Order: sequence, then C-alpha cells, then structure tokens
Amino acid sequence: MVKEIIEGKSVEEWIEGYPLLKRIMDTEETLWINQKVTTEYEDTSLTGQDISDASERLQRFAPYFEVAFNETVKTNGIIESPLVEIKNMKTCMEKDYGIDLKTMLLLKCDSHLPISGSIKARGGIYAVVKYAEELAVKHNLLSYSDSYTVLDDPAFKQFFSQFSIAVGSTGNLGLSVGIISARLGFKVTVHMSADAKQWKKELLQSKGVRVIEYQSDYSKAVEEGRKQASSDPTCYFIDDENSKDLFLGYSVAASRLKQQLEEMRIVVDTEHPLFVYLPCGVGGGPGGITFGLKKEFGGHVHCFFAEPTHSPCFLIGQMTGLQDQFSVQDFGIDNRTDADGLAVGRPSSFVGKEMGHLLSGCFTVQDQRLYTFLSELADREQLYLEPSALAGFFGPIQLLSHHEGQNYLIKHNMQGKMNNATHLIWGTGGNMVPEEVMEEYYQKGKKSIR
Repeated sequence: MVKEIIEGKSVEEWIEGYPLLKRIMDTEETLWINQKVTTEYEDTSLTGQDISDASERLQRFAPYFEVAFNETVKTNGIIESPLVEIKNMKTCMEKDYGIDLKTMLLLKCDSHLPISGSIKARGGIYAVVKYAEELAVKHNLLSYSDSYTVLDDPAFKQFFSQFSIAVGSTGNLGLSVGIISARLGFKVTVHMSADAKQWKKELLQSKGVRVIEYQSDYSKAVEEGRKQASSDPTCYFIDDENSKDLFLGYSVAASRLKQQLEEMRIVVDTEHPLFVYLPCGVGGGPGGITFGLKKEFGGHVHCFFAEPTHSPCFLIGQMTGLQDQFSVQDFGIDNRTDADGLAVGRPSSFVGKEMGHLLSGCFTVQDQRLYTFLSELADREQLYLEPSALAGFFGPIQLLSHHEGQNYLIKHNMQGKMNNATHLIWGTGGNMVPEEVMEEYYQKGKKSIR
C-alpha cells in the first residue's frame, strides 16, 4: 500500500522530482545511473588501513579455518573463490540480447566459497571471528602471535559457550554466521524472514543453531533480533544494516581479486576498464566489495548493483537520497521475490553513505529472467547458482543496450575503450542448495524470457 507522505513529500512529488521512480513503482526493469559518482577512491569513515587490518585478521585465522573446515585445506585456510572465464555464456548472452561484449566475461564464484557457499562467508564469518578474537584476547586466552589452531580446542569452545551471537537474515548471512559461530562454541540465534528458504532453516538447525521465524520481511527480522539481543549483555548482535565489520570483511575480496586478475594477465588501467555487476540486498556485501575495488583500481573500475524489480530499495535510497528513511512498500512495491537474499525493503543507511559516491549505478531484473540465466549458465558452463546470484548477469546487457548506459560510457569517455574492457559478474551463492531444489530452479529457467 502506497504511503501518503514519505519524509515530508507525497509520492506524486517524489515522482515529479525523480521521474524514473514511476517505472520502478510499476516494477519494470530499470537502469539508473548515479550522476554523483566520483571516479577515484576516497577514504570516508573507513580507510584503506581498515581493509588491511581485516585482511591481516583473516590471515591470522587461516590456520584455524584449515583445522576446523576441511574444505579450506587446499587454500591453506584462506576463504576465497575461483575467478573463471565463461565463454559459452558470453556467446549465449550476445546472441539472445544482440550485444557485443568484445572481450572477456568473467564470473567471480562466491557461490563456491568454502564453509557457507555464498558471498556472506566473507562478511559474516569475518564479523564472528573478529568478535571471538576480541573476547579471547581480552580474557588473556590468546595473543596475536599464537597459532590460532588453539581456537579449535575444547577449552575455547567451553569459553565461547558463555556468550551468544544473533543475526537477522533472509538466509545466506544466517548460514555463514550460524555455521562459524556454532563451530567456535557460541550459542547462536538466527532471526529469519518469511522469504528465507526452508532448506536453509533446516541446515542451520542441524548445526545446533536456534532459528526464529517471522511472517514479515527482512527488516522485521533484523528489528526483532536487535531488540532481543539488546536485553542480553552476553549477546553480540551482528547488524546487517549497520555493521562496519561485515562491510570490511567483504572489502577484503578486492585485493584478492586483483591478484587473480594479474594471474590471468588481465590488465585494469585507463585503457582497460573493469565493469563489475553485483547483486544487492541491504547493500553490505556489494558495498564492501565496491569500497575495496575502488581502493585497488580507482576510476578504472565501474560498479553496478543489481536488485529484483520487486525489491529495489538500494536504488531508490540512492536515487532519492532517502537512504533508509523509507521502505519499498511505502512506494507500493511488495518486496516479494524468489531472490531471497535480495528480498530487502529498506537499505542500509551506513552502506549508502559510506560508498554511495563510488557507485556507478543500479539496475533491476525480473525473477523469471534470473531463472533463465540460471538454466543457461548450467547448460553452457555446468555452473549452478541460486536465483539471487544470477542478478548481475543482466548488468552488461543493460549497460550496452540501454540509452542511459550508453550515456554513461560517453560521459566517462569509455566509448573507445570498450574493446579492451573486462566485464565481471559476481556470483553470490548456490553450491549449498540441495540438488532437488536446484532442479526445480533449473526447470523454472526453461520457461524462457528474453
């Protein structure tokens, strides 16, 4: 239901000031270009040193991850995902949509991150281990020079059992926080919104995680989780809407991506721009990664966020400047989408203010198109992602076929450089989806949409 007044203005007044809002309210696929984007990285309340500190902390925890999670042994305890070229998918997209990507199309497979199988393994796990480290050091049980393998000892699990961790989630953040917290020994509660998938709830419960379900959306789950945690002095609430730790955990991905690009001999500079397309829910994951990418590549990287047509909260928040002072329901948008990780009605104000000036733009995509991309990627590359993780695939299509995208390239003097550009889609989740559920997704994707 449309709200009569939103921050002092009627909806009609908001539409008058931002005509694109009408298209967004009609849940039509849309590309919005940020006219206020700055080309270079700028420190804000967080700095490049904060990213370095986060990277060093994850390095300290690598020996622990290696003993606690067998799947990290081959990477020496580093939680990282492959970067792969998807030639066949590129050919398919060019044929189906009449575009020419010119050069390489890459997929960053956070869908295959160890431990929890999604981009949330970066931020969620980092936030938990940072808290665990602070507790252990404060109680003189751990020093920074120790081998962190000791954290897997029963004595540490007993110590951590005195404390609890809580989080609100649509699914994947709950998985990452729940799995690592339970392994360390914390009591952990995940407050899950109505759109969270049943298999994710069951997986958490099998790990000994307490799951509280709500009939409302993500914002309510976070609100209730925050409220309950505030009454318990031994509970640490990981606040997806406001957490600097989550944000910095995601940001570490950038320096690692830079190394992967160098290993593939892919140049990113003035003449070789990098375009990155990231699915977006509340904004923490793509925001943190964008913050890190801008530090590494400055004006040579262009980041676009992808949202479902029924959950375009970050786009509206950035376009209007409202940040988190609204929900999509205020504009008559129902926030109902099969892309559960992106089913967010209110964006993070912290993230929007921290890196909104670094964002090139946002675009929206229909649910059915996500399924179509899912089945096509499976057929052509034998890679299986969950629906929300496919949102970025519409990015290069929108950029290259939409007049607003062309205007962006002209404004930033990109026209003559696109033959040398690299397009990178961030695949955010999928490898923990049960086989029978993935088969349902795949079959939905065969109902083609172009």
